[in-house]
Amino acid sequence: MPTLSIKGQQLPASPIRKLVPYAEKAKARGVEVLHLNIGQPDIAAPEEAMKIVRNQQLELLPYGTSQGSKIYREKLCTYYAKHDISIDPDDIIVTTGASEALSFTLNVICDPEEEIIIPEPFYANYNGFAAAANVKVVPVVSEFEDQFKLPNLHKIEAHINPKTKAILLCNPSNPTGYLYSKEELLLLGGLALKHDLFLIVDEVYREFIYGEESHYSVLQNPDWSEHAIMIDSVSKRYSLCGARVGCMISKNKDLLQTAMNFAHLRLSPATLALMASEAALEAPDSYLEKVKEEYRRRRSSLIALLEQIEGVAVSKPKGAFYCIAQLPVADAEDFSRFLLESFSDQNQTVMLAPAAGFYSSKNLGTNQVRIAFVLNEAKLKRAAEILEKGLQAYQNS
Repeated sequence: MPTLSIKGQQLPASPIRKLVPYAEKAKARGVEVLHLNIGQPDIAAPEEAMKIVRNQQLELLPYGTSQGSKIYREKLCTYYAKHDISIDPDDIIVTTGASEALSFTLNVICDPEEEIIIPEPFYANYNGFAAAANVKVVPVVSEFEDQFKLPNLHKIEAHINPKTKAILLCNPSNPTGYLYSKEELLLLGGLALKHDLFLIVDEVYREFIYGEESHYSVLQNPDWSEHAIMIDSVSKRYSLCGARVGCMISKNKDLLQTAMNFAHLRLSPATLALMASEAALEAPDSYLEKVKEEYRRRRSSLIALLEQIEGVAVSKPKGAFYCIAQLPVADAEDFSRFLLESFSDQNQTVMLAPAAGFYSSKNLGTNQVRIAFVLNEAKLKRAAEILEKGLQAYQNS
C-alpha cells in the first residue's frame, strides 16, 4: 500500500471541530446541541451582500485577477481609512479567507524549520498552517490569571534566535478575547525592528471592541512598513464565514510580489464570494454598530452567567466574541465529550471547544474551554444552565 506523508498525518486536529462526530451522534438521538464551540455568527449578513447572492444575473462565473479585483481593493482602502489605516490597493492581496492569507504569509517569509513566535493560547489553526509550511511554532505562555495580557518582553526576546522570522498574534485575540494595547504593539514593533523580524497581526475581529480602549493596527505605524503584515477577513465582521474572502496587506513590496507567486497558483479568489464581500462594504455604518452592540450585550450576559456557576472562573474579553472559562474538572475535553455523549437536560446539551487545543505547549489549558458567545441572550442563558447541570452530573458520575 502506498505510504502517506508524515506531514499530513501529523497535522494537528482542530479543537473546534474534533468533537463534531459526537455532536452529530447526539443530534441523531434527537438532542438539540447549542453550539458554543465555533465562531459562526448567527447575526444576519448585510442585506447588500445577500442581494448579490440571491439576485445575480451572471450566465457564468469567470476567473478574476489573482490579486483580487481592483474595485474591491479600492473599497477596502476606503474602509480602512475610517480606522486611520492608510493603504493603497496595491498593498492588498485578496485571499481565500484569512486562512489562505496566513498560509501565503508563512510560506513567503519562512524556509523549512524556521520559526515564528506566538503568545499562547492562540487560534488553533496557526499550528496547522505552520506545520503545512514546515515552520516551527515557538509558543510564549500568557496567563489566565493576567487575563492573557502580552507576556513579558524579555520572555519573548529570549526565544529569538537566527531561525526566528516573525512574531504572530491575533488582535483582539481568538481564543481569549484579549485586546493588545497600542503600548504592547509598540513593544512588539520595537522588537521586530531590533531583530529584523516580521510582525504579523491577524485583525479579523477589529470591529468587536468592548470598553473604552481602541484598536491599534499593525499598519498604523510607518516605522514598521517593511516589517508589518496584516491579516483580515469579511467572515466575522459581516457574517460571511462561508464566503471565504480575506486579505493579506503590507507595505513591503518584495513580500507582496513573492506572495503573488502563491496567488497565481490558486488562480483567483471565488468570483461570487468576492462580489458579495464587495457589496458588504456598501452596508451603512449602522449595520456594524448594531452588530457590535448585540455582542456587547451577549458578552455581559455570558460573563455574569458563568461567574454564578460554582467552581468556574472566566476571563473577561475586551474584544472578539470568545472567552476562556476555567472549569472545576481535570480534563475539559473529557467533560466536553461527556456533555455530547452522556448528558442532556430537557433534551438539550452544549458543545464546547476544549482549550488545550489552543496551546502549543503540552499540558496547558487542560481544565479550560473556549466559549463563543455567538448565540442570542436567551440561548446563552439556557446554555449556562445546561453547563452548570452538566458539571454537577459529571462530578457525580
